[in-house]
Amino acid sequence: MSGDPSIESMRWWHVEAVARLESQLFPDDPWSTEQFWQELAYDTRSYLVAIDAGVVVGYAGAFILPPDSDLQTIAVATDRRGAGLASRMLDRLTDSALAAGCTHMILEVRGDNDPAVRLYVHLGFERISERLRYYPDGGTAIIMRRRL
Repeated sequence: MSGDPSIESMRWWHVEAVARLESQLFPDDPWSTEQFWQELAYDTRSYLVAIDAGVVVGYAGAFILPPDSDLQTIAVATDRRGAGLASRMLDRLTDSALAAGCTHMILEVRGDNDPAVRLYVHLGFERISERLRYYPDGGTAIIMRRRL
């Protein structure tokens, strides 16, 4: 792999690879291929992929309907974490939300996902709430917001 993946808009031909990566990263509760197809069908969604040597190594998506935006998903292959891919994709989604007239972005993250929570805090998100027993395994979701 080249080491500097490109960030591109997700297209239909990326969906199968994204769904495979999703299943690897979130084996207990992955989004289905159909869910990704449905997300791409909405004009209020913006989805990205990180591609390295023709391989999908990350993806991210947001719901964008001004004044609101909501980070729907973001994931990076385990062996590619720590290289700034999530930050780059989130920056692109934030730019899209700003260009559309959004004033903030919200997200939910597993309360026990310390690396993700640290990343979001580093990127300017603040904790605003939590949802107890939100995930199928009973895990808590932390709701975070970043003012754009």
